[in-house]
Amino acid sequence: MNDVLKKGFLLGLGAAVTSKEKFESKVKQLVDKNELTQEQARTVLQNFVDKGEMKKDEWNSQQYEQTQKLAKEFGLATKEDINELRARITELESKLEEE
Repeated sequence: MNDVLKKGFLLGLGAAVTSKEKFESKVKQLVDKNELTQEQARTVLQNFVDKGEMKKDEWNSQQYEQTQKLAKEFGLATKEDINELRARITELESKLEEE
């Protein structure tokens, strides 16, 4: 399963890089034809990058949720599960020391 996720990520990354290069090329053509100013081109490119970052964060969030779901399906303990157990152990140790 891990291999499938890795291949999917690399495929998406390759598509993103190719799209970015094509987009930058198109914007440069528009500047060369005087259809966009340098400032407008910078703004358009920055908006493109910002949207990419937003999508990356969204993808990371979805990936995290999917990983958590798989961990639960396989019966694996998550970091949260382990932290919860540690807290319970500490609480029980404290109660034992009081007795």
